[in-house]
Amino acid sequence: MRVLVTGATGYIGGRLVPRLLDAGHDVRVLVRNPRKLQDVPWSDRVTVAEGDLQDADAVATAVDGTEAVYYLAHAMGADGDFEQAERDAAQTMARVAHDAGVRRFVYLGGLHPDGELSKHLRSRKEVGEILLGSGVPTIALQAGVVIGSGSTSFEMIRHVTDVLPWMPAPRWVRNRIQPIAVRDVLYYLVEALTIPADVNRTFDIGGPDVLRYGQMLNGYAVEAKLPQRPITVLPVLTPRLAAHWFNVVTPIPRKLATPIIESLQFECVQREHDIDDVVPQPEGGLTSYRRAVRLALAKMRTGEVLTSWRNATLSSGSADPLPSDPDWAGHTVYVDDRKRHSSAPPEAVWSVVESIGGENGWYSFPLAWVARGWLDKIAGGVGLSRGRRDPKRLEQGDALDWWRVERLVRGRYLRLRAEFKSPGRAWLEMTVTPADDGGSDYHQRAIYFPQGLAGRLYWYGILPFHGVIFPGMVERITARAEREAHHTDSTQRNSTYQNDDAQPAHEEAA
Repeated sequence: MRVLVTGATGYIGGRLVPRLLDAGHDVRVLVRNPRKLQDVPWSDRVTVAEGDLQDADAVATAVDGTEAVYYLAHAMGADGDFEQAERDAAQTMARVAHDAGVRRFVYLGGLHPDGELSKHLRSRKEVGEILLGSGVPTIALQAGVVIGSGSTSFEMIRHVTDVLPWMPAPRWVRNRIQPIAVRDVLYYLVEALTIPADVNRTFDIGGPDVLRYGQMLNGYAVEAKLPQRPITVLPVLTPRLAAHWFNVVTPIPRKLATPIIESLQFECVQREHDIDDVVPQPEGGLTSYRRAVRLALAKMRTGEVLTSWRNATLSSGSADPLPSDPDWAGHTVYVDDRKRHSSAPPEAVWSVVESIGGENGWYSFPLAWVARGWLDKIAGGVGLSRGRRDPKRLEQGDALDWWRVERLVRGRYLRLRAEFKSPGRAWLEMTVTPADDGGSDYHQRAIYFPQGLAGRLYWYGILPFHGVIFPGMVERITARAEREAHHTDSTQRNSTYQNDDAQPAHEEAA
């Protein structure tokens, strides 16, 4: 079929697209920023449409000629009234797709009980209802907690269990939950296209286990070969306090943790199993919770995490690109601009630049970086603990500690956009160019757009730290590149000498 996927840069969408391609479908994706797909392995196998879901013209262009639409876009972590934003986007898609003759919607929502719901579950439910009432036959799959390498729910479980030997927990740890492995979610999403075309309804999907959240935490502990953790229920932990607590002890920012924690206040289990009447279970059956954890840990050990919560964009406002021209008309801008020549070749300097952050560190005043990271975590931001996906290689859109890779020209240019809490917007640019003497020139710019008086006071307040951090970064990055280049040259020379010494012996033996 000719299929459009929205949310293709997200956790589920990024894994669904290659499965649809492998199943023989012709896939188009609708994204706001096509550059986020430039390093995705399947990018050359899809058609890319650029636009926002609230832009009717962009949606009309994207759905033109398609037979089915996967609606996987959610506004988790967005600023402002995310419920209204999701409602507007769903209504736009519903109207445009119906007028274009689309024959099938496939939507992924969440399991939920009847009655009062959290904002997150209420919004997911409403989006499903909008699509079901669109006149386009809709399969609205309602899943429980998704367990897979890199999923927000799994990472919350993993980090809490890894870090805390004893767990103070809210009352909802006693609630029953029906988790589902990400592989089973993807299986049902692909198979939804085989359901008869006139079916228009919701289907609950879940794994074979119904567990309490506390059992999920200790189930992870067993698979991770950790002692099971004693859990103490504290009635004073409101959802807001619990989200802040999760933000401090895990890398998950509060904006992502809050909607999940609000949802965990309710028992979320399958109320019907009608999906079995239209889609057979996966070969070998559904994946148990413990096996899903085991598979996720194995993927992490081998570095095969295809998509991750880290790729979630946390603030729509900060996604505005930085102007490439240094003459920023209409903006007050502060810049810390530094340059340094290095005897190391450009590829050696770039290797250090591209491996910056995460466990590799930032090459300057680590205590200041750690302190700023903790302040950001306390304020509800992402902090430094988010790390990086790969220790050596970056891709466009990657999360990197409290930064996001906004622009990447491999071997030459890296631009990071800050996602930390501050009264303004910040970027860090690093450029490597060849020098005439065979070395390279390294250029580093920190750029800050302040918001109001608070933004200006913030910049001047941290100037003393910048006076230490940024010169140190320039010096240590180039010094590291020179050491590595010298080590590489020495190794190559030694190898050459050994080969030269071995040659006469070889000839004599011959």
